[in-house]
Amino acid sequence: MPDRIKKEQEALKVKSFYHFLMRYRQPGDKAEIARFANEAYTDHAFPKQSTDYHEISSYLEMNGHYINNMSTFDQAWDLYLQHEQA
Repeated sequence: MPDRIKKEQEALKVKSFYHFLMRYRQPGDKAEIARFANEAYTDHAFPKQSTDYHEISSYLEMNGHYINNMSTFDQAWDLYLQHEQA
């Protein structure tokens, strides 16, 4: 199988960070990651297709008024990486 096709197939397996984050969405939940997921869900400009840490981090720093602490994003990102590597 050509390398290009193999890379494309591997890329299809990787879900976007947003898609992963939505597993933590629980209306009314007070946990930081759940609050982040709930707010990202209502943020229509959130980079929903992105798998890039820097793109999402920059977006949140400029537009993520709903995230109190970027360490919440970092924790969610670490969980995302663990999930994608499993």
